[in-house]
Amino acid sequence: MSYIELKKENIGKGYLVLINPDNLLKQVMSNLVSFSDEYKEIKLEKKVSEQLELALNEIKSENKIVLVSGYRTLEEQTRIYETSLKENGEEFTRKFVALPNASEHQTGLAIDLALNEGNIDFIAPSFPYHTICQEFRKIASKYGFIERYKDEKKHITKISKEEWHFRYVGYPHSKIIEDKDLCLEEYIEYLKQFIYPNKPLKYEKYNIFYIPYKDESYIQINKNFSISGNNIDGFILTVKE
Repeated sequence: MSYIELKKENIGKGYLVLINPDNLLKQVMSNLVSFSDEYKEIKLEKKVSEQLELALNEIKSENKIVLVSGYRTLEEQTRIYETSLKENGEEFTRKFVALPNASEHQTGLAIDLALNEGNIDFIAPSFPYHTICQEFRKIASKYGFIERYKDEKKHITKISKEEWHFRYVGYPHSKIIEDKDLCLEEYIEYLKQFIYPNKPLKYEKYNIFYIPYKDESYIQINKNFSISGNNIDGFILTVKE
């Protein structure tokens, strides 16, 4: 039997945190690691790094796919934003560069990828919907990743299509998001109907619950589970049967 303490400070912690201009970063994921010796400057949360490596190995990407940007400090995100304003203007920057503390890159849960074809644009790298890049897309959800910013969802995310930007949310959430064609904002709202403990969202061998935060308290779980804050108003509990 495990006891989970539902602390207000943990609402901003976990693989399912929603980061956007309305829900700013509260905590950076711990346990950041360099992706590899080749990409020492690219850091990700440890599990995210491991799953990305597995995905790239499955499609035998070798050097066909390049890692462009992973974890960023507040200072780095601020510099990128301000540099883009100067070099690309306000309209471009607003579409493709998140405001400081509204960027998923500051969590260690996001990665920008590019097709290795010479000069690579750091802000908007090319990751087309064919060849090796599309092979990655097809298996991304299997390893817990979603394509975060799609064109048809930009009225919700407030970010234009970013074919290169992938966000780790963990399995099975990635697959549900893909199957239902949701963006993360929509998924977080969708889960709020599945309130713990009597109304789970059932998917494969998983039961998923939303736990609204009220006061600091405990819940008891006697199965394999994971829990994440949503960075808004509660927690998402995932129990594997």
